Amino acid sequence: MTTTADIADFALGLDFSDLSDDTVDELKKRVLDSIGIAVSAMDEEPVGVVGDTVAEFGGEGCTLWGGAGGAETASPPDATMYNTALVRYLDYMDSFLAPGETPHPSDNIAGIVACGEYAEASGKDLLTAVGVAYEVQAALAWNAPVRERGWDHVTHTVISSATGAGAILGLDREQLRSAIGIAGTAHNALRVTRTEAISEWKGIASANAGRNAVYSAFLAKHGMDGPKNLFEGQKGWKQTVSGEFEAEFTPAERVHDVMTKKYVAETYAQSAVEGIIELAEREDIDPEAVAEIRLDTFAGAKLIIGGGEGSRYEVETKAQADHSLPYMLAVSLIDREMGNDQYDPERIRGDDVQGLLRKVAVAENPDLTERFEAGEMPAEIEVEMADGTVHRIEKNQFEGHPNGSMSWDEIERKFHETAGERYDETRRGQIIDTVLQLEEREVADLVELLD
Repeated sequence: MTTTADIADFALGLDFSDLSDDTVDELKKRVLDSIGIAVSAMDEEPVGVVGDTVAEFGGEGCTLWGGAGGAETASPPDATMYNTALVRYLDYMDSFLAPGETPHPSDNIAGIVACGEYAEASGKDLLTAVGVAYEVQAALAWNAPVRERGWDHVTHTVISSATGAGAILGLDREQLRSAIGIAGTAHNALRVTRTEAISEWKGIASANAGRNAVYSAFLAKHGMDGPKNLFEGQKGWKQTVSGEFEAEFTPAERVHDVMTKKYVAETYAQSAVEGIIELAEREDIDPEAVAEIRLDTFAGAKLIIGGGEGSRYEVETKAQADHSLPYMLAVSLIDREMGNDQYDPERIRGDDVQGLLRKVAVAENPDLTERFEAGEMPAEIEVEMADGTVHRIEKNQFEGHPNGSMSWDEIERKFHETAGERYDETRRGQIIDTVLQLEEREVADLVELLD
């Protein structure tokens, strides 16, 4: 039986020395990737809404990365809200690939950094707490998926974030159990966030979960007793949210099963986007001569971004576009790239992409579902031309999938691309060096570079 005591014992029992060198390396990659994505999102309007809201109330204790609404600092919960929105909004963050759930463990990072800054923690403390959160979130996603029961995956995030935040804040065992209990009892999120007519809340929901998690940790820190029987109690999490499950925890080794996104697109679209770009370039496809695009994919992709949870052909906003396989395949074929520019409002409304996306057919293939559940991310694409010619490509995975994870050089290249519009080469180099040397540095050394 998995309990708040099991999670607290795992979190408080994990020491930096328990982490393998390879695991430390992967955790550093997660931190650097998340910071770069955050920098790239600093001028996005929905993130600005969060920033203005946070700034209206003021607060001290933690850095607002890049500043927000004229403010430079906020309380730990509010800083978590804003900084997590930066990491998450673009849909360029990492993902853990479980058969029944696809959470984004990088949703935990900004909150742990905020709490680490507040607690004057070391870089070792930061990496260990991030490892704790990644492990808890991945274990819950693998063993206790909640998507099919109508809950959003940030229902896991609030538990993993509370655990990581409580660990770096130095909560004792009973305080941490209370923090987990408060977070997991009070903050379960509905799946409607990602179904049918998708709103901008989709990109902000995990920031709200992170804020709630950090607030729960501070309540417990100051003596609030929480429901320590969160999971097993009558009408508790297992009865109401997840069903029965049992989870075990490793020394943060599940971070090795986390993917890095190559494209600014929903997780399950990565192989398909890579495939259609390769096909368009290989065959020099004329978009105006395309009669139909056919994608065979696995069940999760069909469900979430292929029309299983509402039409994905009515695309007017970024939030709708990055969860629409028809849109992403159409614009990727035309532009032969899938980055932030492909979500510009004028690009989304373009007649060429709006016309082509309606020629995209998405179907679930049970064989591909089996392959996905066995650790691949398969996609089979056919592009039929007006003259009857059919171009075809198959993908087993994409660059950044755990079976072919990005090297440090590739992570750094992505970081320079994402952070390059705001920070000069010197600043970017300082951030990279600080992350690489985190075990010898303090959390404050990192956040002072994120102004």
